[in-house]
Amino acid sequence: MSRTIFCTFLQRDAEGQDFQLYPGDLGKRIYNDISKEAWQKWMAKQTMLINEKKLNMMNPEDRKVLEKEMINFLFEGKDVHIEGYTPPEA
Repeated sequence: MSRTIFCTFLQRDAEGQDFQLYPGDLGKRIYNDISKEAWQKWMAKQTMLINEKKLNMMNPEDRKVLEKEMINFLFEGKDVHIEGYTPPEA
């Protein structure tokens, strides 16, 4: 059964996550405030960031970089700046 939350990223009601995807208090905040749709948008950015910056998810420093970008993107309204990436023309 899906749950509806007020997604703070989309600023509207949307389908919430089925379970907590991220550990700790940040994970709880994502579960409560970030919809599946917003999380998918972040996952796309995350993939580009990992590839562009050649981040290693086994490296704690790289995980910190990614977490900071995730917080900026999901909660601070800051888009992820990807070097050499040009968004497709609308």
